[in-house]
Amino acid sequence: MFVRWGQHDNDLEALPFILDEVRYNLLHRITEIEDSLCMRSENGQLLFAQSPGHNGWLWMSRSLAGDEEKRLLQELVNHLEGRSLPGISGAPQTAYPFAVEYSRANNLRHSTQMTMEAYHCPEVYKLSKVKGEASVATMQDVDVVAHYLAGFSEDAYGRTVEPESQLEPARGLIESGKLYLWRVDGKAVSMANIAHRSPRHGRINAVFTPLRLRKKGYASAVVAAVSEQLLAENITPMLYADLRNPGANKVYRNIGFVPNGQIADIGFSPN
Repeated sequence: MFVRWGQHDNDLEALPFILDEVRYNLLHRITEIEDSLCMRSENGQLLFAQSPGHNGWLWMSRSLAGDEEKRLLQELVNHLEGRSLPGISGAPQTAYPFAVEYSRANNLRHSTQMTMEAYHCPEVYKLSKVKGEASVATMQDVDVVAHYLAGFSEDAYGRTVEPESQLEPARGLIESGKLYLWRVDGKAVSMANIAHRSPRHGRINAVFTPLRLRKKGYASAVVAAVSEQLLAENITPMLYADLRNPGANKVYRNIGFVPNGQIADIGFSPN
């Protein structure tokens, strides 16, 4: 049996979840989104959360035995009957068995879209001096941020978009006051965004440096600066990194980010 849960419940404050919290940090954000579907097993050992139009996220307690895990996964598949699910995200050992059962029940194919490493940064390592400084983006930066978002879309998702289409998202990020730019002689050369703050973590995303400006330490510098800001707020920086990009993973590790486990993004498509 499954019951509804949300951000005002204590499911994300229970110790079994906190042990996996870095890897499943996005659940905090999903529970805040209106119209998200959030369900848990009656015993709280399985949590499912899906924001409209996106992959569902699936967490299961490490204490579950194999038979109980299989039973709960099958119950969840049955419970989701008739609901459109583009994909599932979770620890590989949880996401893949669910994908197999869900695909079989709904006559779908499943394929891995991305495998990410979840990192947290308890301490920022001292870096070699990089020219420039970090500052919060302003509306004067909207054009360059739109270009950076277009570049990030191509790097991260393989989607080519026109910078003009990113002007509105750029304005939104700037208005949030959470987007940081690394500037050299006043000109932006790299960016990083604080996507969300949860009780114990600050999630960083949208890290991007134009190709012509890479290998100069700018991405390391801006992520380190943002991380120091979060640590000063007594919350721990965390982020997800695509394992297909070893360069980015190396950058994060060199700053002080520690691996906390993988997340598989699995997509569903018609047979």
